[in-house]
Amino acid sequence: MSYFPRWPVTRNAVVLPDERLPWGTAIPMGVQHLVAMSGSTILAPLLMGFDPNLAILFSGIGTLIFFLCTGGRVPSYLGSSFAFIAVVIAASGYAGSGPNLNIGPALGGIIAAGALYTLIGLMVMATGTGWIERLMPPAVTGAIGAAIGLNLASVGVQGIQGTGAHTGVALLTLLSVALFSTYGRLALRRVSILLGIAVGYGAVLVLGNGLGLLPAINFTELASAPWFGTPAFHSPTFEASAMLLIAPVALILVAENLGHIKAIGGMTGQNMDPYIGRGFIGDGIATMVSGAGGGTGVTTYVENMGVMAVTKVFSTLVFVIAAFIAIALGFSPKFGALLRTIPAPVLGGLGVAVFGLIAAAMIRLWVDNKVDFSDPRNLFTVGVTLIFGSGDFSFSVGGFAIGGIGTATLAALILYQILGIGRRA
Repeated sequence: MSYFPRWPVTRNAVVLPDERLPWGTAIPMGVQHLVAMSGSTILAPLLMGFDPNLAILFSGIGTLIFFLCTGGRVPSYLGSSFAFIAVVIAASGYAGSGPNLNIGPALGGIIAAGALYTLIGLMVMATGTGWIERLMPPAVTGAIGAAIGLNLASVGVQGIQGTGAHTGVALLTLLSVALFSTYGRLALRRVSILLGIAVGYGAVLVLGNGLGLLPAINFTELASAPWFGTPAFHSPTFEASAMLLIAPVALILVAENLGHIKAIGGMTGQNMDPYIGRGFIGDGIATMVSGAGGGTGVTTYVENMGVMAVTKVFSTLVFVIAAFIAIALGFSPKFGALLRTIPAPVLGGLGVAVFGLIAAAMIRLWVDNKVDFSDPRNLFTVGVTLIFGSGDFSFSVGGFAIGGIGTATLAALILYQILGIGRRA
């Protein structure tokens, strides 16, 4: 079998990963996937003070790296991971608005996370996935993920606090996302974050630019920005404390990607397990490349899985198309300047929505996997992890400082194994 599929053209209702649509149909499908995840992968870098232009650029590059590492066999798009937000903010001391002026240590930590992720991928290729599933069952991965969401609670609340008009726009943005997600048609639900941005943006134009109740949106940079140009890359710095703080995020990405690849296998009816290790390596290398140039850590996106589930088009070439479009947008300073005009109260409302959904999604994971909370092992593991994460429990070992996300991760991994000693499998 060749490394890459042959991708014969098909017009069947279900298009498998190793098949393709006619190009006239495939290109719009690629655009659709980019739109489906664009709201999330734009929001994550803005919440960390990263350049969204670079995030879009490296999401495209990362998707191509993933495609090459998996031999074009696993349909996935890589976008900015929300799992990095809390630790990046902690490592860089980001204030919550404007560019992140201390981005270097965060980038070094992102590279460390990518390196750990790649190492895990190599181990999986050599030994299989059984040890990961034993180390990180749903009770553990859900607890760590929920702790990340709760750790960001104070950041979300700070984002919506301010004058009455500021809070009003933030809550309007939050409500808009919730309403579109709940009552919108499927196509609207896929882009509910983008629609929420549009509603909040319009409100600021009225209340700020029109009535003067809020700081007005400044379009000076947008007007002067060229349509095409090279983005401003950033270099990482490698500080042990930041690397130790951010590297454990790799464990979240492993659990996330493992679930995504298994879900894609279920949707396509193809066994994707042989590509899990290669998928981890592709995601890890993509994260290191992104961090080396000033971009965010990346991961596979559930929004794209939703689009595949609806359209029944799983062709991996569709994601190559989406990747090249993203790279083209990354070389448009005009596009980046437009993203930077998104007002602070809009970002505040979106932050509350997204941070809450991170925690709530983990509760769904527990429900879907029927985690038994009558078992004290699960109950104590989850309880301690949530308290450490939401309370931001930190401690220092020598010159290393471990923050709330790190202590929550360690608590979940270690406590679950300790409480399993002597128990029957």
